[in-house]
Amino acid sequence: MGGRPVGERLELSLLGPLRARFRGELLDLGPVRQQAVLAALVLRPDTIVDARRLLDDVWGDEPPASGLGNLASYVYRLRQRVPMPVLVTESGGYRFLADRVRVDAAWFRHRLAEARASRDAGDLEAAVGAYGEAIGLFAGEPLAGVPGPFAEAQRARLTDVRLRARREKLECQLGLGRHVEAAEELAELVEEQPFSEVLAVLLMRALHAGGGRAEAMAVFTRLRQRLSEELGVEPGGEAQRAYRELLTAVERQAPPRDELPADHGDLVGRERELAVLAAPGRPDVVTVRAVDGVAGVGKTALVVQAARSLREAIGPDHCLFVDLHGYTEGRDPADARTVLRRLLRAIGADDAGIPDDIDELAATWRSAGGARRIVLVLDNAADAEQVRPLLPSGPGSHVLVSGRARLLGLDVPVRVSLEPLAPGDAAALLTAVIGEARSGSEPEAVARLAALCDHLPLAVRLAAARLQSRPMWTVAEFVERLADDRSRLGELRAGNRSVAAALGLSYRQLPVEERTAFGAFGWFPAAELDVLVAAALLGRPARETERVLENLVDANLLRQPASGRYRMHDLVAAYAGRLPEPAGVEAARARALSLYLSAARRASDEGPAAFPTGPEGLPDAFADIDAADAWLSTMSGVIVEAIAHPALAAHPDHVCWIAEALLDHFTRSGAFHEARTVLSTALAVVGRATDARMVPALPIRMGIALGMQGRYGESEDWLRRGLVLARSTGEPREQARALGALGTVTRSLGRDEEAVTHLTEVLDLAGRLDDDWLRGMALCNLGAVHQGRGATQAALDCFNDAVALAERVGAPRVIGKSLCYTAGLHLELGHHAEAAAQSRRAAGLAERAGDQALLAFALTRLGSAEQGLGRLDEAIDAHRRALGLVTEQSSVETEIEIRERLGAALHTMGRIDQARAEYARILDLTVDGSFPERRAAARDGLDRCEP
Repeated sequence: MGGRPVGERLELSLLGPLRARFRGELLDLGPVRQQAVLAALVLRPDTIVDARRLLDDVWGDEPPASGLGNLASYVYRLRQRVPMPVLVTESGGYRFLADRVRVDAAWFRHRLAEARASRDAGDLEAAVGAYGEAIGLFAGEPLAGVPGPFAEAQRARLTDVRLRARREKLECQLGLGRHVEAAEELAELVEEQPFSEVLAVLLMRALHAGGGRAEAMAVFTRLRQRLSEELGVEPGGEAQRAYRELLTAVERQAPPRDELPADHGDLVGRERELAVLAAPGRPDVVTVRAVDGVAGVGKTALVVQAARSLREAIGPDHCLFVDLHGYTEGRDPADARTVLRRLLRAIGADDAGIPDDIDELAATWRSAGGARRIVLVLDNAADAEQVRPLLPSGPGSHVLVSGRARLLGLDVPVRVSLEPLAPGDAAALLTAVIGEARSGSEPEAVARLAALCDHLPLAVRLAAARLQSRPMWTVAEFVERLADDRSRLGELRAGNRSVAAALGLSYRQLPVEERTAFGAFGWFPAAELDVLVAAALLGRPARETERVLENLVDANLLRQPASGRYRMHDLVAAYAGRLPEPAGVEAARARALSLYLSAARRASDEGPAAFPTGPEGLPDAFADIDAADAWLSTMSGVIVEAIAHPALAAHPDHVCWIAEALLDHFTRSGAFHEARTVLSTALAVVGRATDARMVPALPIRMGIALGMQGRYGESEDWLRRGLVLARSTGEPREQARALGALGTVTRSLGRDEEAVTHLTEVLDLAGRLDDDWLRGMALCNLGAVHQGRGATQAALDCFNDAVALAERVGAPRVIGKSLCYTAGLHLELGHHAEAAAQSRRAAGLAERAGDQALLAFALTRLGSAEQGLGRLDEAIDAHRRALGLVTEQSSVETEIEIRERLGAALHTMGRIDQARAEYARILDLTVDGSFPERRAAARDGLDRCEP
């Protein structure tokens, strides 16, 4: 790919059937489920999407049992079909790289933003043109035919946004006096959306302005008839007002009292939430809706905009706005008595008749407002008790409540918990303030600045204000100032407003228990904690800890990405990191690290007893290897980042122990990069550790990880270094591990005699140590050497003994590996039924152990056995399942073997072109001259594919 011309782009179309083009050629994106995976990644550009979330996106609540394997297979196939590296695997998920890819949906957003900017600047002509270009990008129904809940939701969203864009374009056309042109398009839209009062009103005004008053009145008549007959309702306030305008030809009057703040026109990225909050409620009841979110997330702007929309939709008698000062520096929360008196005065009540008793005040408010339809915004609420007496009683009234904490004590049918903006929306907000010219010259810096602001509207606005006041700064220079976590909050200020001050108000109002738990996220360097880790940090029972953490979630100071797991927004975490560390913080950190270590050792192949050194009294939080492995599957990425943090510099032993113990968990799941990362972190601090065993143990584990990836030269260097250290420190168990791994590596390098020497020495050491696990692994690998030499019976004896030992100590990976080798022997002997049986058992063990490499190893042998039994469809399916488990981190040798076996099955089946492709891929994988025997076999395979 290095030779691809600069500027060459992949083009992806989502505003219609999903299509991809490269160099003008239409690409085959495969089956619709595969397309659904691509759509879910493309519409979250440059964002890691967790594999399980993708499962929900594509299959919903009932994904297939093989869902994760299917996902991996789909991503692999997409990479094969798309000639650019746009899909990468990261941290248990996948990411779409948007650079140098033209996505029509992104271009639509860009042109739509330009259209709105031109409209807001008064350039309606340019706005109409930009709107037209944006709308013209649609080629039918968005994501037509793509299945899954995510595609369905995006289809609805994009359809709605397109309709809104058309409506805004038509409003601009009316503003330009193009009444006839607008009326023609509006007539079509009204036919498509017969119950849309907004479109009907626009059509009425277009017809009236063009001299068609009677036609305009007929539009209203038809609308009222449809609504009455189909829905049993009358047209809303805006349509009624438009009709009265036609009857009287006078300007519509504003509501008697309108206290809504001025419209600054800069609400960005809240279309979905706005649609929920601004939807007219039932005309016979009071509709109450609540919005909550972290400080600075844009709650006030959203509820005010929703109130404006309701004002236009229902034509209320009054639009009232009250700041309840739940979180205002230097002020106590507003007293209900004071607020009720103000509300009564706002609707015309006489001061002399307003009572003092709170209950009487509330009753008077309900009575006075009972005949009025009111839109009431209660902003910045402290709690439900403050809000409850302020609710009006007039049927058809709407109340919008906002507050930082979730008002769980308030009975509301709709709650909206605001998250920070999407990356593109945050960048658009920044651009709206600093200007397109400045933003457009540094798009990457703008995106980075928005990310450093955590995509939080308040932070973005403050950053934009700083840039406005410093025209000599580039955006990139400001990004550098924000890059330091310690100083970022100090930079995000303007005048008397700052993110730190806003967060400080939330923190200071917390009870003591919650403040302590909040601080723990600052002094323990993990991006995410669960109840177990938090309980260890706080030294409290898990149930009490969970209650405190859930309170922080309700206060919108913690997020809950999954049940039982908690994390902070980046800026909230930065604030927590500035808080003073409490006494005993290092002991608390050690407790949390001991929990990590307990899980890692429990999840290791040999279990906790295989680790002769370490802290005393490790927590016993995991019932068995499966429980520990499942916990690590959700937390291991967090652990990798945490143990590398400077805050844990006082705990080098824990860092080394954790890195050592995590090797089995990572290699089972194919996470070799993560394994090497934690080992590199530990090797950097092993000189400060007090456990001398770590000095040889860590290089040996690094060698093992590299060997499992097929990086044999590097592996051998690390293993020999570790062996020398193990001998010099007198660590026989570490010597045995190093020699066993060296036996495997030298066998793979074709040095069988040396391998036998190493493995024989392991057997001697394992006997002296009375370690059946080490003995079983050595016999398994020794059997592989005999197999390579053609000593079939000696190999079978070794494999059988290895299985017996592994079954005795409960080592499923050793059993599975031995069975795979045994299956290979049976394949060589033509015993296909025996090979199939052994392979199936090995695959079952690998699946239960979560060992992806071993599972691929077993499945490809099963495929060859099925081929020998004449079941070619089953053979190819098994090989393709094996290939679907191959990732960028997998051993190249493993991928070559699978493709070699798959190519043979395809050739036997007569799929010559597909077989040829597999052999050609092997040549690509060995272009550096590695694996010459495999390369020669691939050339032979290609020759067999020729006519």
